[in-house]
Amino acid sequence: MPAAAAPIISSVQKLVLYETRARYFLVGSNHAETKYRVLKIDRTEPKDLVIIDDRHVYTQQEVRELLGRLDLGNRTKMGQKGSSGLFRAVSAFGVVGFVRFLEGYYIVLITKRRKMADIGGHAIYKIEDTNMIYIPNDSVRITHPDEARYLRIFQNVDLSSNFYFSYSYDLSHSLQYNLTVLRMPLEMLKSETTQTRQESFDIFEDEGLITQGGSGVFGICSEPYMKYVWNGELLDIIKNTVHRDWLLYIIHGFCGQSKLLIYGRPVYVTLIARRSSKFAGTRFLKRGANCEGDVANEVETEQILCDASVMSFTAGSYSSYVQVRGSVPLYWSQDISTMMPKPPITLDQADPFAHVAALHFDQMLQRFGSPIIILNLVKEREKRKHERILSEELVAAVTYLNQFLPPEHTIIYIPWDMAKYTKSKLCNVLDRLNVIAESVVKKTGFFVNRPDSYCSILRPDEKWNELGGCVISTGRLQTGVLRTNCVDCLDRTNTAQFMVGKCALAYQLYSLGLIDKPNLQFDTDAVRLFEELYEDHGDTLSLQYGGSQLVHRVKTYRKIAPWTQHSKDIMQTLSRYYSNAFSDADRQDSINLFLGVFHPTEGKPHLWELPTDFYLHHKNTMRLLPTRRSYTYWWTPEVIKHLPLPYDEVICAANLKKLIVKKFHKYEEEIDIHNEFFRPYELSSFDDTFCLAMTSSARDFMPKTFGIDPSPFTVRKPDETGKSVLGNKSNREEAVLQRKTAASAPPPPSEEAVSSSSEDDSGTDREEEGSVSQRSTPVKMTDTGDSAKVTENVVQPMKEVYGINLSDGLSEEDLSIYLRFVQLGQSQHKQDKSSQQFCSRCPDGVIKFLCMQEGEFRWILRNLIYVICRSLPC
Repeated sequence: MPAAAAPIISSVQKLVLYETRARYFLVGSNHAETKYRVLKIDRTEPKDLVIIDDRHVYTQQEVRELLGRLDLGNRTKMGQKGSSGLFRAVSAFGVVGFVRFLEGYYIVLITKRRKMADIGGHAIYKIEDTNMIYIPNDSVRITHPDEARYLRIFQNVDLSSNFYFSYSYDLSHSLQYNLTVLRMPLEMLKSETTQTRQESFDIFEDEGLITQGGSGVFGICSEPYMKYVWNGELLDIIKNTVHRDWLLYIIHGFCGQSKLLIYGRPVYVTLIARRSSKFAGTRFLKRGANCEGDVANEVETEQILCDASVMSFTAGSYSSYVQVRGSVPLYWSQDISTMMPKPPITLDQADPFAHVAALHFDQMLQRFGSPIIILNLVKEREKRKHERILSEELVAAVTYLNQFLPPEHTIIYIPWDMAKYTKSKLCNVLDRLNVIAESVVKKTGFFVNRPDSYCSILRPDEKWNELGGCVISTGRLQTGVLRTNCVDCLDRTNTAQFMVGKCALAYQLYSLGLIDKPNLQFDTDAVRLFEELYEDHGDTLSLQYGGSQLVHRVKTYRKIAPWTQHSKDIMQTLSRYYSNAFSDADRQDSINLFLGVFHPTEGKPHLWELPTDFYLHHKNTMRLLPTRRSYTYWWTPEVIKHLPLPYDEVICAANLKKLIVKKFHKYEEEIDIHNEFFRPYELSSFDDTFCLAMTSSARDFMPKTFGIDPSPFTVRKPDETGKSVLGNKSNREEAVLQRKTAASAPPPPSEEAVSSSSEDDSGTDREEEGSVSQRSTPVKMTDTGDSAKVTENVVQPMKEVYGINLSDGLSEEDLSIYLRFVQLGQSQHKQDKSSQQFCSRCPDGVIKFLCMQEGEFRWILRNLIYVICRSLPC
């Protein structure tokens, strides 16, 4: 079934801010610079924000004429040519928002961006740099002594650290929601288009559609899910006065993408983490939940799998799986004034009717459907009660709430003391987690936008037939979600989420017809690539909430981590403790100010004078709530009617009001994602076209030797892989840290630089891994029967694969080209052999010295010593 609509692409992607003494003029255009919009910002108001949108779409010539008239009209003397009346202040890529403290308003602009991922041709960008500009001019400015301090606190939120946006893809929603909206029935889209035209903001938007006989394509834009939007408060003041294309919503969390190459077929694995902006903060200062059911450290993680050979949402193959982490939904906290590594856990309020947990799970039922599965990883047996306090209260809350839910939609509670199993020498932690992951994925299912492949009918699998979720004519829907928590929701939670994601990834690959069984083993290129992506994800989230990277990783629980990892774990623990003790309070103030939790007001206490921010996040302490929810019917009635489907994805009147539907011409730029991505009529550079350098399984993980099965699903020994398995990357530690934090790192190096550095370090990595692998757990190899099947699948007739039989004969020109490349390959093979002989002659100290160099300097030194060693006697 073809998609009924296309997502609307924002027509404001490039901005230029022009300045006069009385006004700012913000000129925005689409990427092709064929359509322009203009905002006029008054600079004569000392404390108010006056913005005028003239509601007209300009051409390039019209904008030039407009700016020329403004320049001429703002000169000090008419006809004066020496001085300009209109100054170009700054160029930008989007508006983060407007903010005011005690003086006038500031405008925050995105001045640098970097492409991080691509989903169906829709680019996802990371903010690299911003510019904050004060709007009122100096003649009307009313100064305040505390303005500079508020500005400094606001700028402590580093917008260049893990903030993401997209001009055409809604990052606040899941892929399942975005594609479900695009597949709405045409009849509903027509009715919504009629209402949108009547309420249209732009009086020129629908011109010309009638002359085309009503033919065109429906464009859809949905309202963002404000829980995961971090600049909602900054845009709130202009939301109802400007065109929607000026509103650029950003999320905070993590975004990473890697390429899985399956015999030349590119498959993109994308990981997106959305951090909640409700009850947001740092580790010890934000625990539990607030009075509205929002929990601390709540992050929604979505893994997206797509066949990159077909870009379109309509014709391409896309699959996703969503899981959630968050603090235990109770009123609890930890007192950090005692300066203890593990402050005691205290329950702040008694909640016998689980009121706050009911609010939290009602939100989850509305967004994800049922079943809601809780994986609780906190300790259950302790000499002195610490984490067990949370387990007992959570069990009581879930037991109480399940009394009133229908039996088929009850909350599933899975307690598992992960720390206890980790200490045991007899138990394998990841095997137990794998069993839990299988049962979870079978209950929730996953999303895929195409019907089951014919290969699954030819080769049926028992696990596939037991899969849950909702099966529809166009594919499958995920119903329900896994909610994982420990105390901090960092180390243990990330490992558990990785195991569940690994299990879901196997089902996703199977649904797209890429593997013959929904099962993935460790020590394959695909799992190593996915593990690296999840470790980057865990490190980034841990830095945001805890102040340090992960302490315990997947390799720690597999018990294959090198002995040097223990010293790194100690350093990460000390870094986390220092951050929690000395810098978290300032970070919390910055987050409260940035998110609009605290509004500076003249005559009231300042932010730094408040003894606590408890009253800011718990609104019921400042005023009585208008209505009290039922203790028994604790859910929203509309939500329970449509279970197991999530209410947010149900086609109903309430959800249709959240959509903006507009009809476009077939080749209109606002809905033509092909032109937006490829830009066929534009002269572009290679740096801009290929700016996204992602990790590739073939380049970074596949062995470089010949005769090895290139499949990313083949189990390899530690010394066979093209990249270090045990994580011993001392020579590239700084580069790895920059990539993992993904904060203010420079653009990634070229593919040649990455591949050359991995080849240079491979010898050292293998030598150092050899001694460690003897102490590690044995690698599980595939059976001979399975390997035989793989070999049969690899060797296919040439005619069937390429559509041509090479035995028919080649032309003389093709044959000469082939012979040239054969000679090049042979000469390269000889050069590799000679370099291996050189390495055997060189002392170990020289080799280590070479591995420590970087870039061209390392390459020059290597060749220089190679020449010297060739002249030495054997």
